[in-house]
Amino acid sequence: MQVQSQINRNVITLKGSAQTVAEFFKFGVNNILYQRGVYPEEAFEAKKQYGLSLWQTTDEKLNQYLTGVLTQTRAWLEEGCLRQLVLVITEAGTKEVLERWTFDIDTNKDVISGSGPLPDKPEKEITSEIQAIMRQITASVTFLPLLETRCTIDILVYTTSLDSLPEEWEDSAPKTIANAEIVSLRGFSTKVHGVKAMVAYKAPCDDIL
Repeated sequence: MQVQSQINRNVITLKGSAQTVAEFFKFGVNNILYQRGVYPEEAFEAKKQYGLSLWQTTDEKLNQYLTGVLTQTRAWLEEGCLRQLVLVITEAGTKEVLERWTFDIDTNKDVISGSGPLPDKPEKEITSEIQAIMRQITASVTFLPLLETRCTIDILVYTTSLDSLPEEWEDSAPKTIANAEIVSLRGFSTKVHGVKAMVAYKAPCDDIL
């Protein structure tokens, strides 16, 4: 019975995986916004997650925005149609895109269709993989250019074909960065969803000769 119980705890369901990935997006986006100084330090409070001390916003409007995005994101993860989530950081005045944090999502089609068995993976292993990404995000300040102007954010979501968009969503330009510097980050997998991360950023003018 003990062995069987351990196996059951390691089985990854579609809803459980969607919850894990959506929660990662929540903490990941907040961590980026804090580390990059997009919002003031006093707009965040420390939270313990994944065995790490991470920062979560206390700004009511930002929380409402993120909650709305991530609630819909979780639904699309459960449907198996989410392909990519992108956090775009833009200079407020010029609307120039300064950073583009991209999270590619790969979905186990057999689980979505119900044609294959549910995979299993220890929660500890998934947590360890997520820890590695969070640490990279925290360390990003060592190589990313300082954001010296007031910035705004957008979250872009790419899906497979949808019959219709939710009312509060709209089509958007990709908001890319010309001649961007790109740094690949670590990824993690629940065996239902796999996430690969990268950041593209505008190179400092001194580096463009």
